[in-house]
Amino acid sequence: MSIVKITAENFEEKVMQAQGKVLLDFWATWCGPCQMIAPIVEEIAEENEDLLVGKVDVDTDPQLAVKFGIGSIPTLMVFENGQVTGTLLGYRPKADIIKHLGL
Repeated sequence: MSIVKITAENFEEKVMQAQGKVLLDFWATWCGPCQMIAPIVEEIAEENEDLLVGKVDVDTDPQLAVKFGIGSIPTLMVFENGQVTGTLLGYRPKADIIKHLGL
């Protein structure tokens, strides 16, 4: 599945009403670790058809970052049926992310 750009406008529909798991990547273009983790997030999206993977640019959608208390990036949040079920801070190897997702 391809990565979906998540904004304040589509958050409710894409994340809160999603069936199953959602992986959200809070990132910014200037963030080095965000750029390092991006290919891993893309691989996970491509390899897991049942998983919705979204990216939130904290510079263009700061209200979502504030809503979830994002203090550092990259931050990966896992949602399931509209509930936050996990958070990973900073760069993580693919195996850690997959384990955290329970895939």
